[in-house]
Amino acid sequence: MPDFVLLHGDIVNFVPAFGPAIVVVRPGQLVASGPATATGKMICLEGDESKVSVPGCMYMSGAFCIPGTGTLKIASLAPNQKTMKVKHKGKLLLLKGAQFIAQFEVASPAQQPAPPGPNVPDPMPKYIGQGSFVTTNINVKAT
Repeated sequence: MPDFVLLHGDIVNFVPAFGPAIVVVRPGQLVASGPATATGKMICLEGDESKVSVPGCMYMSGAFCIPGTGTLKIASLAPNQKTMKVKHKGKLLLLKGAQFIAQFEVASPAQQPAPPGPNVPDPMPKYIGQGSFVTTNINVKAT
């Protein structure tokens, strides 16, 4: 079924729940590799999703109530977020689709207070969540 083609500058939204971790999310933005355009903006091609990175997001997880920080990324797209037929320069086009699999990579772990000793750091190096795209394209669809 046809869906809207993603364009340069389209928004990447992340859901705050990453398993047991709650992340203070900020939106990311797609950088298109084009060079084909739709509605005056470059189209996003397969692989452009891997360039999305939102560093410096705070998080907490369970008993680890002293916030840590990390980076939001797209781990993998849903099958309906890439064209099945249409290609440009040998690459599939990215589509709005449903939800992608997101990843939160811990840079500075959240901590659990442990008085009188030192705080205990969160042992998890990453958390898995979800996200979606918001496109400015309301005209161009592909399959």
